[in-house]
Amino acid sequence: MRKRGRVLGTVGVALLGTAGVAVAAFAIWQMLFAAPAGPQPPAPGDALFVSPDSFAARAAAEGGEDAASEAAAYLAAQPTAVWLTPETYPIGSVTAAVEGILAQARAQDATPVLAVYGLPDRDCGNFSAGGLDAAAYPGWIDAIAAGLAADPAQSAVVILEPDALALDCDEPEVRTAQIADAASRLAAENTFVYVDGGHSNWRSVPEMATLIAEVAEAAPGSIRGFATNVSNGNSDADESAYARQLVGQLEAWGFDDLHAVIDTSRNGAPHTGSEWCNVRGLRVGAVGGTWGDDVIDTNLWIKPPGESDGTCNGGPPAGAWWPEAAVELTRDIL
Repeated sequence: MRKRGRVLGTVGVALLGTAGVAVAAFAIWQMLFAAPAGPQPPAPGDALFVSPDSFAARAAAEGGEDAASEAAAYLAAQPTAVWLTPETYPIGSVTAAVEGILAQARAQDATPVLAVYGLPDRDCGNFSAGGLDAAAYPGWIDAIAAGLAADPAQSAVVILEPDALALDCDEPEVRTAQIADAASRLAAENTFVYVDGGHSNWRSVPEMATLIAEVAEAAPGSIRGFATNVSNGNSDADESAYARQLVGQLEAWGFDDLHAVIDTSRNGAPHTGSEWCNVRGLRVGAVGGTWGDDVIDTNLWIKPPGESDGTCNGGPPAGAWWPEAAVELTRDIL
């Protein structure tokens, strides 16, 4: 890319006379102030998709005037990621499901956020165990990509396999190769892919940056950046600092123009301890799409508030709706 001063000098030399000066002034104005060309990732203030089919929406539709119903109704109205798992959306139905989500998002004039969560040996056999075998996984990713390609002008955010890089099952080379291949298959002009970036209380910056760099190197141009704090409760300040440190380390290694998104779905009462599964006392954080900066594209609600982390601390199976958690998360709002 040419330096700005050199561009302006070229314009000034090439365009002479009164008319030329006017044209030159307009050209300079465009370069300095006009909106960036081409697809852009979501930024603070942009509309994000609110799914009418979320567990919160289903719970709210049951009606009632108790605290659980009020919590469900509030959470159902907030833009939250839609999680795609092979258990819920197998290869034969996931393309149509993604097409439907994009159609609903277009009707809302909003950007959908999709969390793709079907990696082999998912969660390393822990509470969210499952996923596909290594032979079937690429085909499932292709089916998701086909759904996104059905409306190529509709922007979409993909959070690719939360926890997969930071929690590598002691097989980092396998994990980074699988994620890079999936990112390459999903890459499209209006699809913004963010890989797992762990969180500020987990992997060190050099460790996490190394894993992200390996994906970026193996899938050049396929990822927008990384997502941090998914399903966790670290503070906005801690996650922002961590994201900036990761980007700085990646830039030092030659990986330019990577950005972050931060999950603020459950960090309204920040928690930095080692406990992570259905932590009590958490509150929802800033609603998705409300803040960001030059490094952080925007904050998002990636983990749907009110859905369980697993059968720990009294919770139901991972991903199930848990009314008690919904009430606790919204206690300071409702």
